[in-house]
Amino acid sequence: MKPVPPPQVASLARPSAAQRAAARSAPWSARWLLVAPHRLGFFAAALMLSLSALWWCAVLLARAMGLALPWQVATASAHALLMSMAFMPMFFTGFLFTAGPKWLDLPEVPARSLLPALLCMLTGWCGVLPGLHISWVVSATGLALVALGWSMVSWRFMGLVRRSRAPERLHPTLVAMACAVGAVVLWVDVAALALRHDVLLRCAIQFGLWGFLAVLFAVVSHRMIPFFGASAVPVLDAWRPLWLLWVMVGMLWLQAMLAVVERIGWPMGPGFRWFQCAIEAPGALLLLWLTWRWGLVQSLKIRMLAMLHGGFLWLGVAIGLQALSHGLMALTGNELSLGLAPVHALTMGYLGATMFAMTTRVASGHGGRPVAADNPAWILYWVLQAAVLLRVIGALWPSGAAALTLAAVLAWSVATVGWSWRYGNGFGRPRPDARPG
Repeated sequence: MKPVPPPQVASLARPSAAQRAAARSAPWSARWLLVAPHRLGFFAAALMLSLSALWWCAVLLARAMGLALPWQVATASAHALLMSMAFMPMFFTGFLFTAGPKWLDLPEVPARSLLPALLCMLTGWCGVLPGLHISWVVSATGLALVALGWSMVSWRFMGLVRRSRAPERLHPTLVAMACAVGAVVLWVDVAALALRHDVLLRCAIQFGLWGFLAVLFAVVSHRMIPFFGASAVPVLDAWRPLWLLWVMVGMLWLQAMLAVVERIGWPMGPGFRWFQCAIEAPGALLLLWLTWRWGLVQSLKIRMLAMLHGGFLWLGVAIGLQALSHGLMALTGNELSLGLAPVHALTMGYLGATMFAMTTRVASGHGGRPVAADNPAWILYWVLQAAVLLRVIGALWPSGAAALTLAAVLAWSVATVGWSWRYGNGFGRPRPDARPG
């Protein structure tokens, strides 16, 4: 059997049957991670995704068994920090430097050039995680490395946007702005850990969640979901007016500011709660209508498209739950609310399911496999959706919250570790069709 050619000299000609067979049987090698940005970024993200899921699973199991773990940071803040910032920026790195050059009509970005930034982030999180339990100094130092790595990525992507002469640069520009917000948020997180200031940390986490992660996902959803739908289902059109993009982004940035005001602890009377509800209720209705307009029903016959739509549906649900929660708080003087149900619908539902769908599509399409969700991917996706439902129901049902939350994190771990193992295995091997990339 002929050896698989190294990535830098792989032939652009149609591979022979022998070359394809050699590619499928090739051993795993780290050198293949440097072939394409999505390989390197997704592999690093998969490591952190699995580690953070297993860490939180261990924390909740220890709590269920009555074991007291040491904490240098408030448990809720530590959980929010890890689950929002630990793996998403690395997935963004792989996605943006795979799709971004195409959006901007620029040459491909070598994966090797992203290695220092990704190593900074991975190394940093390997310090943050134990530091949360044993030393706030270690945790703050590790997070500074993470912030440095993401700042490097953000600056690099902003450079692509500046150099581009593509006629349509609004989506990449908004993405670059969101990336810059994420960099600032991470540096504020570093300061909060160094000062041991939990309120500042929680404010930064909330602003990062709504003003960085949710905005970036919304911009990508506006650009990609209608395009994918129109490409796969002939009766659909790629309807994505710019006013809709600005409404989505504006609503999420406003949510970011209101979340910070809420975490600061200022008195929140009924008037403030009704103001929140007045913004969120029509926003939720718009987003839920948009899932229908973009073809949720028509997408159900195509698994990969259904996964994308299923993720986007959670954004409307999350904003709707926010509106209901704030309305309930207005009526009861802040005594009753829906708890953490809205934020988990956003994070696990919209961000988690959309991340799962987008990365599966990129990993398949750029990995020499059909752009379709096969049975293992489809099953893992529904395990993830089950995790979201369990966690949201647990937040709405306090008496069963402990058991449902533990079940949710176990399902989340199965889905994320399963995805990481399956696709991470392919990132370190040549494409099964023996083509470069």
